[in-house]
Amino acid sequence: MAAAANSFASEAGREMLRAGGSSIDAAIAMQAVLTLVEPQASGIGGGALIMYWDGQRVQSYDGRETAPAGVTENLFLRSDGAPMTFSEGQIGGRSVGVPGVLRALELAHREHGKLPWSRLFEPAIELAEKGFPISPRLYTQIAADKFIPQSSAMAGYFLTADGKAKAVGTILRNPALAETLRTIARDGAQALYTGPIASEIVQQVNASRNSGTLSLADMSGYRAVERSPICSDYQKWKVCGMPPPSSGGIAIAQMLGTLQALAIKDPRYSLETLKPNVVTSAAGSEPNADALHIIAEAGRLAYADRNLYVADSDFVPVNLKGLTDPRYLAMRANLIGPKSMGKAEAGIPPGTTVALAPDRSPMRISTSHVAAVDDFGGAISMTTTIEAYFGSHIMVRGFLLNNQLTDFSFQPSENGRPVANRVEAGKRPRSSMSPTLVFDKKSNQLVGVLGSPGGSQIIEYVSKALIGLLDWDMDVQAAINMPNFGSRNGPTEVEAGLVSPGLIQSLKERGHEVAQIEMTSGTQVIVRRTRPDGSVVWAGGADPRREGVARGD
Repeated sequence: MAAAANSFASEAGREMLRAGGSSIDAAIAMQAVLTLVEPQASGIGGGALIMYWDGQRVQSYDGRETAPAGVTENLFLRSDGAPMTFSEGQIGGRSVGVPGVLRALELAHREHGKLPWSRLFEPAIELAEKGFPISPRLYTQIAADKFIPQSSAMAGYFLTADGKAKAVGTILRNPALAETLRTIARDGAQALYTGPIASEIVQQVNASRNSGTLSLADMSGYRAVERSPICSDYQKWKVCGMPPPSSGGIAIAQMLGTLQALAIKDPRYSLETLKPNVVTSAAGSEPNADALHIIAEAGRLAYADRNLYVADSDFVPVNLKGLTDPRYLAMRANLIGPKSMGKAEAGIPPGTTVALAPDRSPMRISTSHVAAVDDFGGAISMTTTIEAYFGSHIMVRGFLLNNQLTDFSFQPSENGRPVANRVEAGKRPRSSMSPTLVFDKKSNQLVGVLGSPGGSQIIEYVSKALIGLLDWDMDVQAAINMPNFGSRNGPTEVEAGLVSPGLIQSLKERGHEVAQIEMTSGTQVIVRRTRPDGSVVWAGGADPRREGVARGD
């Protein structure tokens, strides 16, 4: 089975699986197609974080972008020392990090690929040459983006002669991308990091308005990294997620551990008994008020720790053991009561020795997710991104470059203390991407593959889906469709239009400040299910909030 945010990508993934490919083969094919059909969210000009199961062991591959050697921690400060606005930092070469996704895919393929590298790009090359219809979501994003007209390459591709977004269904052809992918298919990922493609990337980044400092040495020197995944016990399952520079694996481990400790302390807060309420709405059900209350409170605590302690662990000592210590999480659970705590403070995990300032950067939204399982017992969960919609708005040879450096804190220090996620040369910005694998703790059998786009909201989306699948034993699609909710240590967020007035009132009675907002997840899920006759199948689901689909045999 293969699942992605666009049917063309899902179909490319299934084609590779049918041809005898592994889940990494499917993911590479899906990423190549997403570069074409979902250019606003991900592509070869960005980065990715990968969780991989080969049937025997869990691995994580870090393809996060890196900051060029020429940057300083003042990258996003104005001349008067004040932080730039987001768009001031985003648009142009200043925000571009060295792309990492192809190096990470190459590293994983070298270990687990079954099909030739060149075969994996064929669907995307063919689609780029023949063209694909502009989808409603892509049209909406083009029409809403006020910076596209400032890029001649983007305007020529996405807009009509009179400057309007090309209509839904318009066939878009991208021969430049087809040629780029053909070169990468023939010469490997190296083709992006050295030679003419790399030279053009560097030239455009440094010649753009709001220029950057990217060099050929930055490009050729990029390395993807295999890291040790974060695996923690949750009831009868083992949940494995991505380590730093992602904050997702830590935050989800913290949330689940806190909720588990809370249920032990007070059985009334056992999520297993606080199942969703069936309501008449597009979502089909909504969370129980008590369940939403405690999940939001656990989220506050996790986000508070995230903003103080988590960054690229190659640059900042991240106390993984202390942050996920069950005794520490039990202490944090003691802070959750019948009324909302409002804004949580970061805790002091055992073993903490570094004095840091919190990251006060605004929370942002972006990204795409793919998932696949293969015939060999393998599975992949990969979250991939160019950061904000359309990235830096620099288009090179048919694809867009990321604006990933804006995931660093714009403010490098506060009151003499450094922010862990400040900009530093060679550093990878902190992410919320949460590709996740779930196993039966007793048998070590894979039972679930999931993840979502959504910037800093990803942690909310993935934790909601996990709780729906594990605690509430929901149908895959129902767990995805359920209204999104949570807290990033600000207001308690609920998905606008999908929750009842009664639920909102119940939250307010528990002391919550409630924000009804757009929460456009793009969750892809594949889970192992046992039929009534005892046969085992994969059940897949994709998020209706985007244009995702799961394809299986």
